[in-house]
Amino acid sequence: MIDIWQEIYGTIKRNKLRTFLTGFSVAWGIFMLIVLLGAGNGLIHAFEESSSSMSMNSIKIYPGSTTKTYDGLQQGRQIQLDTKDLGITSRKFSRNVISAGATVRQSSVTLSRGKEYVSMTLTGVFANYTEVEAVKSASGRFINELDIKEKRKVIILHTKTAEILFPKGEDPIGKFITGNGTAYQVVGLYTDQGDRDAREAYLPFTTLQLIYNKGDKINNLIFTTKGLDTEELNTDFEKQYRKAIGAHHRFDPLDDSAIWIWNRFTQYLQQQTASSILRTAIWIIGIFTLLSGIVGVSNIMLITVKERTREFGIRKALGAKPSSILWLIIIESIVITTIFGYIGMVAGIGVTEYMNAVAGSQTMDTGMWKETVFLNPTVDVKVAIQATLTLIIAGTLAGFFPARKAVSIRPIEALRAE
Repeated sequence: MIDIWQEIYGTIKRNKLRTFLTGFSVAWGIFMLIVLLGAGNGLIHAFEESSSSMSMNSIKIYPGSTTKTYDGLQQGRQIQLDTKDLGITSRKFSRNVISAGATVRQSSVTLSRGKEYVSMTLTGVFANYTEVEAVKSASGRFINELDIKEKRKVIILHTKTAEILFPKGEDPIGKFITGNGTAYQVVGLYTDQGDRDAREAYLPFTTLQLIYNKGDKINNLIFTTKGLDTEELNTDFEKQYRKAIGAHHRFDPLDDSAIWIWNRFTQYLQQQTASSILRTAIWIIGIFTLLSGIVGVSNIMLITVKERTREFGIRKALGAKPSSILWLIIIESIVITTIFGYIGMVAGIGVTEYMNAVAGSQTMDTGMWKETVFLNPTVDVKVAIQATLTLIIAGTLAGFFPARKAVSIRPIEALRAE
């Protein structure tokens, strides 16, 4: 066995440049695969992070304006959602709607406590609001059903707002603040990944509706669904929903601009498909890059066999077993593939870790919220090792066929070779 290693070392030493270029193609292949997987994971992890805190089986309805004439009414009408739409959602679609809610807003409200004040937008919500939006409780509680029923004057503040209104170290929970002359009791603090300036506070829907005389008008509808497990079922539900709301507001149910439906489940399915395509594309590109390295190993082995044909013939004439020649070439192939494959794997993991340290949590500010677009661009070590082992196995096969050719040469033919 020692003799084999010495021969392999001698062969590599005599052909340094050729061996380096072959090994480089192997290392580059595994390196590019790992880096591409890391970058792809960064995009996929960002999507998973942005959707992890929100219910994927949720739908939001926004008012729009008509683009078609209908029932004697001109196009261009602004649609204003109201509480009757909330009732239609709950009653007519009870088979698919788990819980329905709505929001109503009042902007430019000054919240104050003592000498401190801040201008805010107050949003009246139902108890199911946190199931749909990325609002995370920091302390206290959120709006509940009793708050809605009794029209309680309670408020949920962002942690940054509480830091402005309350002295450092004071617990805001249970304290009172004033909003345009109305006293509200702080019952909870929240934090989220969206509101850039944290200039939003939450009240019970019925409380804001009463205090600011909103009547039956609402800004948007939100609800969670059940039994809509495919894109086709969601599309059919949306058609039926447009028809029901269209009958109330007298707009063409085929007029998509009259109301805007944001279906997170449909969006989720589309993003899952995009993620799957991205993964497949990365693996295809990576595998073809690896193949270039494997072809390089195969070519170098073919050249080695051709150069050493006379040597192999002499060995066989002197009684060398075909298996010894076979193993010599295969082991040389394995050595080159393993060493440079390991180098490529370590370099690839190093680059992904560097990417994670430098740009491992990138966000995009849309002006209304912040969206995570790149997160944790790393590759599981198991995946990297499996890819490297696959490369080594492929490299072994790449060396096997030239080795089999060397073994099949008859000694007399080998001795005649130039």
